[in-house]
Amino acid sequence: MRAKIQKSMELILVFTLLVSYTLMTAIVYHQTLHLLKNEIRQEAEYIQTAVTISGSNYLKELHEINAVDEETRVTWIDANGDVQYDSKSDSSSLENHANRPEIASAYKNGSGSDIRTSGTLGHQMYYYAVRLDDGTVLRLSKTSNSMAATAMNMLPVMTVIAVAMLILAWLLAKWQTARIIKPINDLDIGNPMQNAVYEELLPLLTAIDEQNKEKDAIAQMRKEFSANVSHELKTPLTSISGYAEIMMNGMVKPEDIPTFSERIYKEAKRLVTLVEDIIKLSKLDEESVELEKEDVNLYELTREICTLLSPQAEKKHVHVQISGGNVVYYGIRQILNEMIYNICENAIKYNYENGHLEIWVGNTLNGPKITIADDGIGIPKEHQERIFERFYRVDKSHSKERGGTGLGLSIVKHGAILHDIKVSVESEENGGTKFTLQF
Repeated sequence: MRAKIQKSMELILVFTLLVSYTLMTAIVYHQTLHLLKNEIRQEAEYIQTAVTISGSNYLKELHEINAVDEETRVTWIDANGDVQYDSKSDSSSLENHANRPEIASAYKNGSGSDIRTSGTLGHQMYYYAVRLDDGTVLRLSKTSNSMAATAMNMLPVMTVIAVAMLILAWLLAKWQTARIIKPINDLDIGNPMQNAVYEELLPLLTAIDEQNKEKDAIAQMRKEFSANVSHELKTPLTSISGYAEIMMNGMVKPEDIPTFSERIYKEAKRLVTLVEDIIKLSKLDEESVELEKEDVNLYELTREICTLLSPQAEKKHVHVQISGGNVVYYGIRQILNEMIYNICENAIKYNYENGHLEIWVGNTLNGPKITIADDGIGIPKEHQERIFERFYRVDKSHSKERGGTGLGLSIVKHGAILHDIKVSVESEENGGTKFTLQF
């Protein structure tokens, strides 16, 4: 960044010097030309007056005494365009000048001027012609530097100035770059909003601050997740270890062995389910789900899930009703199955005896939609924002009785993010819960 800023400053200076050189050349050229024109016109008026008073012989006398500037060429042309006198060449050797622009203009208007390269002298000349009282024309001319010649004349001086300016610019650019970069190098990335820096950096610092907060939140979430995982894994392992140790030491009556075996089996099954859910969440977090998307009939999928959950529903005497119609969505079937299954399972698990579970699957103007509503225990308002957190339980005192890993709704959340599905919850304590999946 430092090199880019310094280089850009130097390029700006070089460009400025070139533009300045061009403009100065043009100004000097036009100023010099303007002075030249005034000088020749004054000389022409002087000689015109002298010729009028003294006659045409004045020109020869003027030449003989070297009264005319050596750089000034004086030419006298008669009314027919023939050269009668020329201070730089033999007049007899010169062709007719009637068609010269300045001569033609003098015949017609009394005076005329032109800038061109002289065929006789080979230089760019400025010509000024004035008509005398007798109809003849007096023409004066001087060498006029072209724009290119003016530029070349100024080049040495401008080169010295440019070198001096470039050295000065390099030193200033180096100093200014260091001055600009220093606050950026001194930024406290850990507390970006506390830096007194440029206003232009505010969006970047805001983004860094939000990123830092997000990282802190993720770190805290991982810390809590690790603690929760340790606790959730330790509980079934402790139970399995305890029951197995009692059986190993022969402290269990033969008739109690099936009971202890059943407890070990249930805790082991709970442990396997927990590990599976953790693996699912890890894959969803890392977006490393390798399953391909396909067309999924959401209505048929929901019916299959209700069939799988029918034993649990019958055990609690929960009446399950599904309505709507076939609707196809392009997604990962296994993850969609997990999402709908977890919500429906919770609707049964946290329902009352003889409760109801109503599911609607269909298409809307906004796309496919699934609503899952129960008339169970509901979710208090203060807990609704946290139910998608890992291992979060609304009623911790009865969590073991109801079973589950506390990861079901977290899987729903991450599956929704993967499929860009909007999940909303409406619930009241003891007033049932309604989940809406808007695809």
